Amino acid sequence: MSNAIKVSLYINESDRWNGRPLHLEILQMLYRKGMAGGTVLHAVAGFTAGSGVETTSLVDAGAKLPLVIDFIDTPGNVAQVLPLLKEMAGHRLIISQPVEIENSPPVK
Repeated sequence: MSNAIKVSLYINESDRWNGRPLHLEILQMLYRKGMAGGTVLHAVAGFTAGSGVETTSLVDAGAKLPLVIDFIDTPGNVAQVLPLLKEMAGHRLIISQPVEIENSPPVK
């Protein structure tokens, strides 16, 4: 068991960074910075403070469904990427919380 930090970013499908999908740009940045891993979770429904409820039946109407990007790493590694995340997605909710890793697969 070890201590780590879990970071979750709550964004929308329509968010962009340099003309590309924000979620892909963030994953690429996390990979380049050597994070242990990252996952994008695609919602079937959700809302943000600035909009009403979006569902999968409305996807064609604007692609604004929520996405959640999760990654877990050491406190030091997370501290290195947080400024970049705030630059890229500072308009969206970013949370971090301490976690205990109970079991981790071996790194290849």
